[in-house]
Amino acid sequence: MTFWDHLEDLRRCLFRMAAALIGVTVVLFFFKDFLFDDVILAPTEKDFYLYRLLGVDFSLSLVNIEVSAQFMIHMKVTFICAMILSFPYLVYELWRFVAPALYEKERKAVSGAFTFAGVLFYLGLAVGYFVILPLMVNFFAGYQVSEDVPNNFSLSSYISLFTSTVMTFGIVFEFPTVIAILSALGVVTKEGLKEYRRHAVCAVVILAALITPSGDPFSLLICTVPLYLLYEFSILICRKGESNA
Repeated sequence: MTFWDHLEDLRRCLFRMAAALIGVTVVLFFFKDFLFDDVILAPTEKDFYLYRLLGVDFSLSLVNIEVSAQFMIHMKVTFICAMILSFPYLVYELWRFVAPALYEKERKAVSGAFTFAGVLFYLGLAVGYFVILPLMVNFFAGYQVSEDVPNNFSLSSYISLFTSTVMTFGIVFEFPTVIAILSALGVVTKEGLKEYRRHAVCAVVILAALITPSGDPFSLLICTVPLYLLYEFSILICRKGESNA
């Protein structure tokens, strides 16, 4: 294929990706009640599974203080959810474009990396949504500097916390994928990861502090634990790679 043939192929790839993303966005736009009542706002209700599991009687009422906020939030959340749902297809389209340029062994390696990265991404989203977010919401809702200052949370602030927490954990959970690639290239070894465990703890705490800029120890703790578990899982990834070698 000539340069212009590759360019045309890329244009078609990007067009299919955009069409899929727009299509899913349009469909989700008309499922507003399900998207918000059953998914986005579920962690604010007392019957959310984690609250029932922990025996916590908790619910959170949100208010809207901006004229156009609800419509803009509807658009923003719908697009983000469409990206999440379309993620496997978007990756598949990128794979279709890149695959012809790779050798057979490279195709298997990259295909496995894409699959592994996708699984970890959704696992990170699940941890952020089902564990981290409700704990953070529960903590912030009950924290007061004074009884004379009640907590009244806006819809915008909740959505900001929701998207930043869930998406951040989806991205952070890609860390083992990076380690697996570096291990395959010989840049990282299991001995090196074990040797720098203490340094990793400090790095994880700093990263958790960046993820939770509020600085409270509770949020810091619930973010640090899964991040450090990712580091330990990355050591296992290196072990597996070396044993196969």
